[in-house]
Amino acid sequence: MTKFNELNLNPKVLKAIEEAGYETPTPIQEGAIPPALEGKDVLGIAQTGTGKTASFTLPMITLLARGRARARMPRSLVLCPTRELAAQVAENFDTYTKHLKLTKALLIGGVSFKEQEALIDRGVDVLIATPGRLLDHFERGKLLLTGVQIMVVDEADRMLDMGFIPDIERIFSLTPFTRQTLFFSATMASEIERITDTFLSAPARIEVARQATASETIEQGVVMFKGGRRDREASNKRKVLRALIDAEGDKCTNAIIFCNRKTDVDICAKSLKKYGYNAAAIHGDLDQSQRMKTLDGFRDGSLRLLVASDVAARGLDIPSVSHVFNFDVPGHAEDYVHRIGRTGRAGREGKAITICSGRDEKALDAIEKLIQKEIPRIDNPIKDEPKSDEPKQEKKAKPSDEKKSDSKKSDRKREKEPKGRNRRDGGGATVVGMGDHMPSFIALSFDERRAG
Repeated sequence: MTKFNELNLNPKVLKAIEEAGYETPTPIQEGAIPPALEGKDVLGIAQTGTGKTASFTLPMITLLARGRARARMPRSLVLCPTRELAAQVAENFDTYTKHLKLTKALLIGGVSFKEQEALIDRGVDVLIATPGRLLDHFERGKLLLTGVQIMVVDEADRMLDMGFIPDIERIFSLTPFTRQTLFFSATMASEIERITDTFLSAPARIEVARQATASETIEQGVVMFKGGRRDREASNKRKVLRALIDAEGDKCTNAIIFCNRKTDVDICAKSLKKYGYNAAAIHGDLDQSQRMKTLDGFRDGSLRLLVASDVAARGLDIPSVSHVFNFDVPGHAEDYVHRIGRTGRAGREGKAITICSGRDEKALDAIEKLIQKEIPRIDNPIKDEPKSDEPKQEKKAKPSDEKKSDSKKSDRKREKEPKGRNRRDGGGATVVGMGDHMPSFIALSFDERRAG
């Protein structure tokens, strides 16, 4: 088995790797690092949680160890789809550059432009950014990309989902054609293939798993949920979620709960807290400092349940997440793979449970086709409630019930009488429009009805 010290990495990088507790590279790292160190373009296809970040950070640091950055002209560029993933990549660089004097800047939303501009002005070796914020700085005239030697696109399929492909193409056009490109994606949609064909030159292709497969270490299950009354469906669904969490007991040390909509993230988190669960929400509308505070709490174990939108589905490098709960079935099948990939990382065991209502069954079918297997059905921990509040029981007859019974008998007796009598005088005139099927109570005279 290959060791990191066999991959021709910088000795100071190897020292940092050793201090971080790693000895053996993952398959994507073993496949991507050698061609990256040779200066080749790399196309890496691997499911989430396989160590993709280190597969580009380690060779980049080695290649950048020599040289010096110039003001406003970063030597390398890493593009990430979300703030969380960009911040995670920045943490990786901090870990592996601790014995080297390399500078970095993180360009993400929710942070002051002035602070970011100050870093760029001093010159950075590594620029880590989301596409929108990078282009904002460029259009302000604060940034030049003509000095980029190495460009990384991370989570390219997520970029596609979020509509960033036009931005990515523009950024590619602003960098030198002589750059080295490292391109990583969990899946290879046709649009992604077009991008790689256009902007990568004879890349080394490393594919370590079947496209869009879930890790075999993740135990999966789905609860088929019948919501009942529409006005109670959401609260009943939250009740099922609480029961599922309780059923896992101590095995659920921490969990990420995914909702499709930001409003549901907030509602779900507030509901869990109301019932005494240690939970907090994270989604794109929260302030960046609040998001990072919540993530830090989840990482250090002070927060047990993280309720998230898909903005947090990727880029959360928390090795020991025991469970993932899909409160909603994701609309895109690929997102299911990325969501449940938050657990079972680095060879650990994990568990992912999805709640599927009737309207989500088509989306569930698409997921099962993508991962090429059926997700086991598990019992709903909340038993179906009876239609009425109390089960029906035989009651003892009351005097009033006896009167009703006599009334019914008289009604049946009247039904045998000739129909079509005039409502006023009981004569033979028919009631227009009723024909031979006129109910007996209409045929009765007003006097007879008053008497009854």
